[in-house]
Amino acid sequence: MRLIDRYLFQQLLGPTILATAALTGVAILTSSLSALDLLVNDRQSILIFFEITLLATPQILAMVLPLAVFIAGLVALNRLQTEQEIVICFAGGMSRWRVASPAIRLASIVAVITLALNLWIQPLCFREMRTVLTAVRADIATSLIRPGEFTHPSNGLTVFAQSMDDDGLIHNLFIDHANGHGSSSTLMASEGRIFKHNGAPYLVLRHGSNQQFSKTGALNVLSFDEYPLDLRPFLAINAQVNYHPSDRYLHELFFPDLTKTWEQQNRRSLLSEGNARLATPLYNLAFMSLALAAVIGGSFSRMGYQTRIYVATGAATVVRVLGFVAAAASEGHPELNVLQYTTPLLCLIVSMLIVLRQHPARGPKRLPALLAAAVGSPA
Repeated sequence: MRLIDRYLFQQLLGPTILATAALTGVAILTSSLSALDLLVNDRQSILIFFEITLLATPQILAMVLPLAVFIAGLVALNRLQTEQEIVICFAGGMSRWRVASPAIRLASIVAVITLALNLWIQPLCFREMRTVLTAVRADIATSLIRPGEFTHPSNGLTVFAQSMDDDGLIHNLFIDHANGHGSSSTLMASEGRIFKHNGAPYLVLRHGSNQQFSKTGALNVLSFDEYPLDLRPFLAINAQVNYHPSDRYLHELFFPDLTKTWEQQNRRSLLSEGNARLATPLYNLAFMSLALAAVIGGSFSRMGYQTRIYVATGAATVVRVLGFVAAAASEGHPELNVLQYTTPLLCLIVSMLIVLRQHPARGPKRLPALLAAAVGSPA
């Protein structure tokens, strides 16, 4: 029996790994499209792009694992049942629970992995990703200059640049900024570069002019070879990292620091996120039990199990959608957080009742008939 258990477990493990790899690859490819903005608009290196994509992988993996378990369970169990290997297990005296136990054991292992991803790995990676994104936004050149576009980094400041080289040299600059006495100055330069002096950012303009109206309304034009423009009055960059609910560990979600304003305003969202982290692993067990119910929950059929598989797929879709609805509703009503647990647990209980409701007869009189049916010969 242990050899059969091991065999069934291995037959389920392979498709699970393949389905997880395939679904994770597709999900990463889709999510990486949003990170292309770092390359196109923020002019970051390809290493930053890959770092952001890699740090987002744990959350993606935790989301696709239940779906991978469901698909792998349907594929592997359907093949085993179609080739009558499960029939032979029943003929050998194995109970339905004994046949289903390798699948439940695999789903339990995946659930533990999902729980570890949710509780520790995802917050760790998301915190690092938030730090990288904050550093990108704090990049003065990125926030100030977008080649070929008029930008407004702050009130009273308009910047245009024709192009920017990889080494940071900016070409054909136009800058209009407000003065303290209510007027404005217009700076034009053939090139410029951003420097930091004693930690303060400066835009050094070269070969240009400064146009400004005087108090009497006369236009003053000043040509210069080099003009340092202090950027501190115009750029209020917050380099502090603010963690979102997805970036926080479980104890920070259930026991936030209520002395801070943001935590007070988002207390319900944090509580909903914490319960979602704990409830998500249950979908691995629920979906595997659905796959078991679809394949071995009914009688053996030589025509296949397409109808039952379609029903199980629809049920899995409804269950997961209800889980998302429960998570969204609990953000406004904390008492609904219990639905995040009852949805997958109810699916698990109903599916396992379907799996275990039929108990094949065992005994020496029944065994020859079942073995003969398995090999396709008369008893």
